[in-house]
Amino acid sequence: MFNKISDSLRTAVNKIKHFDDEKSLKNALDELKKSLLKADVHHKVTKDLIDEVSAETKRNGIGKESFLKALQTTLTTILTTKGSQGFVFAPTPPTVILMSGLQGSGKTTTTGKLAYYLKQRGKKVLMVAGDLQRLAAVEQLRQIGEQIDVDAYTDEGAKDPLSVAKAALDKAKAGHYDVVLMDSAGRLAIDDALMDELQKLKAFVKPHEVFYVADSLTGQDAVRTADTFKEKIGIDGVILTKFDGDTTGGVALGLAKQTGVPLRFIGTGEKMPDLEPFIPDRIVSRLMGAGDVESLAERVGTVIDEKKAKELNKKIKKGAFNFNDFLEQMENMKKLGSMKSILGMIPGMQNMASQLGDMDLENSKEMRQIKAMISSMTLREREDPELLNASRKQRIAAGAGLSDQQVNRVLKQFKNASKMAKKFSGKQGMRDIQKMMGQMGAPNMKF
Repeated sequence: MFNKISDSLRTAVNKIKHFDDEKSLKNALDELKKSLLKADVHHKVTKDLIDEVSAETKRNGIGKESFLKALQTTLTTILTTKGSQGFVFAPTPPTVILMSGLQGSGKTTTTGKLAYYLKQRGKKVLMVAGDLQRLAAVEQLRQIGEQIDVDAYTDEGAKDPLSVAKAALDKAKAGHYDVVLMDSAGRLAIDDALMDELQKLKAFVKPHEVFYVADSLTGQDAVRTADTFKEKIGIDGVILTKFDGDTTGGVALGLAKQTGVPLRFIGTGEKMPDLEPFIPDRIVSRLMGAGDVESLAERVGTVIDEKKAKELNKKIKKGAFNFNDFLEQMENMKKLGSMKSILGMIPGMQNMASQLGDMDLENSKEMRQIKAMISSMTLREREDPELLNASRKQRIAAGAGLSDQQVNRVLKQFKNASKMAKKFSGKQGMRDIQKMMGQMGAPNMKF
């Protein structure tokens, strides 16, 4: 996420050898301007940003550090618009959110992602299939509900979204739901029929907030469309989708600056956990190459049970980590989202994240082999890998469709990983990790 615009910022600064006079500042600003325009930042937003960075740098004394600080401050100011951040709950439940947007923006999928995000935080959520224009939308939301174990109200025979909304709200109140996420109709383009339907639905439902789902791949069109929705319907926040795709990142700056509506969430991958709150200073930290450890810690905190983590750490210290523990940790990793989005939050790992592309570790060939091998073990063998003698390994290999060599290789990797985990489980191990990260330069942004 933001890889291209982040790379562009580094390029702009790296081309400046001497940074101590007006000429060097002008060169840096020229490079920055080219980089921002290339990253699909609107020309007016670019001009305002350049002017502010120039003025701020001169106020603090021309130099590389003051330039970087001015750039960071200005980016944060642009992305910080008046309004709420993340998800805001109504004083009295249920909190009703109307999801709006054009067809193809990822509105229905984003409804599911937002429901999953809230469920992970202990909320009871009801999704409502109110998009009766797209034939597959109702079935899609129903399937998403089953996938993430969240209730979805659907009426495949319904023709009137208002009747669907009424029945869903009645169900939400009777069932004591915390949140209602109401999907709505979209079109391939803005037209009077779409706006009329959304206006009627909003007036009937009286949502606490309206979220507009914008497709980041459409670039500046996303900004213009968001402006129209703001004018015609009224929107309280923007969710920017498909930020894991081939996007340059400038659309986020344009949406914040030009619409004046706060970005509330961003979609960072295809998996249901790949949605995160848009918190300006954290996003700028990523843009500047410094990662976002706070967001990573929050995401991990919703997945990892503290009590279980302590128990697992004790097992690791005793050298008792087994294949059941391994499978459980694999399931936890799935809940964290794509490996690409996780690495993007770690300082110094942004380049590795971009190199991963759409790599799915869970479904990789190696991971499938490991899961097949563990599935071929008995319960005792999973709990005590030391039981695995030659005859047991042969049986497991046959059951998993693997060779003896493949099984031996996986077992060796598992044993080495267990030893490494034991080494790093104590306080000295944590100091070793911090020392290693420091040597890599991870905590600091390197330009």
